Amino acid sequence: MEQAFDQEPKTLADAIKHFADPEVSLLTMVKLRWKDGVCCPTCGHKNPRWMPVQRRWECKLKHAKRQFSAKTGTIFEDSPLGLDKWFTAIWLISNCRNGISSMELHRSIGVTQKTAWFMLHRIRLAMQSGTIEKSDGEAEADETFIGGKAKNMHKSVKEKKIFGRGAAGSGKQVVMGVLSRGAGTNKSRIVSARRVKDTTGEVLKAEIKKAVETGTKIYTDAHGGYRGLAETYVHAVVDHAVEYVRGRVHTNGMENFWSLLKRSIKGTYISVLPPHLDRYVDEQVFRFNERSESDSNRFRKVVSMLAGKRLTYDELTGHEATA
Repeated sequence: MEQAFDQEPKTLADAIKHFADPEVSLLTMVKLRWKDGVCCPTCGHKNPRWMPVQRRWECKLKHAKRQFSAKTGTIFEDSPLGLDKWFTAIWLISNCRNGISSMELHRSIGVTQKTAWFMLHRIRLAMQSGTIEKSDGEAEADETFIGGKAKNMHKSVKEKKIFGRGAAGSGKQVVMGVLSRGAGTNKSRIVSARRVKDTTGEVLKAEIKKAVETGTKIYTDAHGGYRGLAETYVHAVVDHAVEYVRGRVHTNGMENFWSLLKRSIKGTYISVLPPHLDRYVDEQVFRFNERSESDSNRFRKVVSMLAGKRLTYDELTGHEATA
């Protein structure tokens, strides 16, 4: 366990070779999960005893679940797969611009499609950023609809899903996003996005309040749900029926993010069920916000976010069948 890191991999081929060594994979996991040294996931006590035969640690304090592995308390817990396969999957999903499908992963690392699908959803959970720092410079807010086009649906499917106008009647899901332009030219643009129930003013303005500091300059299109923002923000509107840009007043940053999200859903995943949409959005948000980082840094960031997140197969499939 005291061995040093080998040269950090820069490409997928390098990563596969690098993490094929179980000792290197374990050391990588330890270094990224426990930056201040290994500690017990149950009680937090440091300096547990390492048991090389079992490849586990044992806490020096007496309590339930004294023994633990590097996977305990992470998305890997209870998985029989080695860290080499998990790390390859993380490298792929965090660095492929349009994501990777479960069929592609199943062929790439030699697991079943069902296992690959489960792995990808667990990794997407780890990619959730949780809270995001509120924007206090300039911000863009916009919403989009995710779902199949009515003209491409069979008549019987269309009759079940399409029964009116708007989000409720279109059968599509609404995703709301806010892009922070940052302060100064050196700060990257950061996006926060999530699925919302509709495009009413109450819902849209509540999401903006979570992501944008009061008094900030905020730019939107002419959708009626944004009326009233001028009471707490410096609100400017661009009417897309007339123009798309008026100086700094535009939503092109959010439109760019929507194009990336829809390209991954339509081109890679083909179909996404509503209960799973949030995780696909989280995946694209992560890649967008970490776009200036190297492949290895994006990989390291995901691995460092694995702890404290669990997703069982029953939880994943509890509401609807797999996508």
